Amino acid sequence: MELRFPEVKTPDEASLEAGRMLFAGETEFVKGVVAMDGLPPADRTEVCFAGRSNVGKSSLINALTGRKGLARASNTPGRTQEINFFTAGDIYVVDLPGYGFANAPVAVVEKWQRLLKQYLSGRQTLRRVFVLIDARHGAKAVDEEIMSLLDKSAVTFQVVMTKVDKVKGAALDDAMARTRAALAKHPAAFPELILTSSEKGEGIATLRAVIAGIS
Repeated sequence: MELRFPEVKTPDEASLEAGRMLFAGETEFVKGVVAMDGLPPADRTEVCFAGRSNVGKSSLINALTGRKGLARASNTPGRTQEINFFTAGDIYVVDLPGYGFANAPVAVVEKWQRLLKQYLSGRQTLRRVFVLIDARHGAKAVDEEIMSLLDKSAVTFQVVMTKVDKVKGAALDDAMARTRAALAKHPAAFPELILTSSEKGEGIATLRAVIAGIS
């Protein structure tokens, strides 16, 4: 029997309102963390965002929170090596450094990978990881590496496809099909895709509602 991973259905009005309210208040930067002993207290639900460099992670977090300058993108892939914590309502929104960078020194990459593994396996309040996939390309080998790490860490993850306004029709269908095929290999994968465009605002209300339903 073929495994199917449908995109998220439009949330009902109550869920959409819960998502709107969660992000309606002030969203604040808490701290950037470079080691496990610097993590803030694990006193609330956390969701985090992971993705390849230049996948549009900062833009998505800014669209999600309604604050253009909250999450800052670096012009140099792999430069930002901190786990950044933000508050939204009564939860933490966590921004992981971009992965898959080729220009960062090997020692920097190894240090980040160790921190990532420690965070993912040791943070009991982490409820879901949102793995961002560029809709123009679909899941790549480096994305599957992070998915495998999440499997091993027993952390549920869900794919958010970014930049859906940049690709249409058959090309989008193909990218979604390849992403679903990748997800079918990973037991920690949540079954539904969320399609978004930070530039056009597509899927942002749905993503807010999904996060509100986790907290």
